[in-house]
Amino acid sequence: MKYTTRQKAILLLSDGTIFHGKSIGISGTTFGEVCFNTGMTGYQEIFTDPSYFGQLMVATNAHIGNYGVNDSEVESQSIKISGLVCKNFSFNYSRADASGSLEDYFIKQNLICISDVDTRALVSYIRDNGAMNAVICTDDTPLEELKIALAKVPDMKGLELASKVSTKEPYFFGEENATYKISALDLGIKTNILRNLAKRDCYIKVFPFDSSFQDLAAFNPDGYFLSNGPGDPEPLSEAIQVAKEILENNKPLFGICLGHQVVGLANGISTYKMFNGHRGINHPVKNLITGKGEITSQNHGFAVNKEELDNHPELEITHLHLNDGTVAGMRMKSKNCFSVQYHPEASPGPHDSSYLFDQFIENIKG
Repeated sequence: MKYTTRQKAILLLSDGTIFHGKSIGISGTTFGEVCFNTGMTGYQEIFTDPSYFGQLMVATNAHIGNYGVNDSEVESQSIKISGLVCKNFSFNYSRADASGSLEDYFIKQNLICISDVDTRALVSYIRDNGAMNAVICTDDTPLEELKIALAKVPDMKGLELASKVSTKEPYFFGEENATYKISALDLGIKTNILRNLAKRDCYIKVFPFDSSFQDLAAFNPDGYFLSNGPGDPEPLSEAIQVAKEILENNKPLFGICLGHQVVGLANGISTYKMFNGHRGINHPVKNLITGKGEITSQNHGFAVNKEELDNHPELEITHLHLNDGTVAGMRMKSKNCFSVQYHPEASPGPHDSSYLFDQFIENIKG
């Protein structure tokens, strides 16, 4: 059954600010941290990225849904965002290989969406005031009830969310007779990371977020991988311990996004919640080792402390974000370990960062 009504809807921010729009038809309320992504394409990959769990996504592109959805263009088995805020929602779509409409996709997974919002004004407001909790309401719940409920939503700082999206049981990805074996800790892993490793002749065993080093080592891997994921990295004590033990054994280690932050924490480097974070597909990064620039896909609301990294005897900054100078990559001087804050697997057009997977394989080869 399709929803055809266009009820009035609101987005209420935790500071009391209200943005008005219309429901695409799915009735209810949904809560989360409001954030924005500046990508012009790739909305399905964004919606299914586990790193967005617990967040209300504001799409800065004026049109969402215009090319429908495709069953192969997912980063996990379900939508992970808590809700969507957009300007123009396309109920009709045009693409030859589309599997269906975004409307049907949302209905099937019961995702609440508010459209016809002045997203330019909303993004400008978030840029000025920072990411904050919010609620989308499409069912006329009284405003005072919404404010009371919103006040009870925990802040993203200190929130452990990897357990909400990680696999419950270990599983395998790739060809069993591949040259290299990788143990991957799933903190919210994107499917395309696994595809990129498998494409480089790797057979991957993916482990739950709370697995021990002994669990990962029992696979007798050639290298270890710490994945991306949602939430604050600091509460991930098990993952931080796993990273420490991998480093103690000097095994090849590669971390992406949340995994990058875990590597930092394992080395005593603190992390912090950013004012807005980085979410988009055109973020400029400079590789300090080669001097080359990269156009990257990014999605993170936390970062590692640059000043502490600069003063750490065992760590070296390898990549910097050119917009704000935050750390985008690092490596250890005496260990076989490196990590990046951005997403080399995303490749939303430029493939500038795909070499990082090749670098991991070269590290494994020794």
